[in-house]
Amino acid sequence: MGRTLRGILDAAARGVFPPADGGTTVVPQESERDAGVLAFTAHAVVFTDEDPGWVLGALAAVECDPLAAATHAGFLTAFAERTGRTADTVDVLLVGGPLPGSAPVRWAGAGGPGHARAVSARARRDDVRVWGADGGVLVLGRGVGGRLEAAVEVDEEVRQRGLGRRLATAARHLAGGEPVWAQVAAGNARSLRAFLAAGFRPVGSEVLFRRR
Repeated sequence: MGRTLRGILDAAARGVFPPADGGTTVVPQESERDAGVLAFTAHAVVFTDEDPGWVLGALAAVECDPLAAATHAGFLTAFAERTGRTADTVDVLLVGGPLPGSAPVRWAGAGGPGHARAVSARARRDDVRVWGADGGVLVLGRGVGGRLEAAVEVDEEVRQRGLGRRLATAARHLAGGEPVWAQVAAGNARSLRAFLAAGFRPVGSEVLFRRR
């Protein structure tokens, strides 16, 4: 397992995870923008420029199952107060390998830099690209640790027709030979089903802390 955030992510994309030993690995942030917590099976990774000793002490102070401490509200609140950041939601973290050939979507002019999904992505990612389809949009950009991240949005009137799955699959075709990551709120069952149907696999959970 790599001892950098990107090394840990690259290993997870290959199916190699931190040891399920109940431990916590603290690694530096790879950009000033992104700090947060990754929770794998029985192992947490905290990426921050804060003192690792403080991180481990704050985790030990949380009154809960130690295996859940890294994503417990007590630790997340302490982390936000310590860093002056705001916590995002606890997301399911998924990854899909690249696919050859053309994307199974007919692209149209519905997407663009002014689309709400693209505007949101540019606040969280670099090198954002947008593809519009009839009734939906796919966004790719460089996020945590420089990984390639995908987000999709489907218009309400065309849902339940497989477009979300096709857009998520298209992200794998457009990946250029590298894994594609997706962060999905745990309660967003529609999006989770779409990414799972597109061949993405869950590898853990993630909480990002944004600058205020």
